[in-house]
Amino acid sequence: MIDTQAIEKSIRDILIALGDDPDREGLRETPQRVAKMYEEVFEGMNYTNDEIAALFDKTFDDGLDEQDASKLVVMKDIRFFSFCEHHIALMYDMKATVAYVPRGKVIGLSKIPRIVDMVSKRLQLQERIGQDVADILSTITGSDDVAVLIEGCHSCVSARGIKNTNCKTYTEELRGRFRTDTALQLALK
Repeated sequence: MIDTQAIEKSIRDILIALGDDPDREGLRETPQRVAKMYEEVFEGMNYTNDEIAALFDKTFDDGLDEQDASKLVVMKDIRFFSFCEHHIALMYDMKATVAYVPRGKVIGLSKIPRIVDMVSKRLQLQERIGQDVADILSTITGSDDVAVLIEGCHSCVSARGIKNTNCKTYTEELRGRFRTDTALQLALK
């Protein structure tokens, strides 16, 4: 579990290290506010991928012929944010497309953005977010045909270092038939 008392102490120490007075009016409650925020935005760190799969394992028999490989579920424009594990910098304006080919059951649609949200609430890499979402979706649906496309901006690029505010990062996690089936790949666009 997230140790909010240790976070409060650490934030207080950071404020001192920055040369500010943590006891001044504007900063007095900052360590507590940051600890509470971290508890919320890093909630996913409390769970493994298997535990997240168990939390959101709500499926329904799809009533589709399991031999019919033309069926596809695609959810686009899932908005989220995360924090880069290298700088604890915000990854923002992030958007995911998640798709799978049903294999006898479908997941409740609201569970897909919930999975993306929970996975993103960890110190992350954009590439790993796609891998984690694909792993969890495969576990829940039993489908090997899963795709996760993510685009986003990284403040470790836009606010520091190169300070390029116009670039986006695109990642793809393609599994099963999504790797080779052009028609499935086109359905993601």
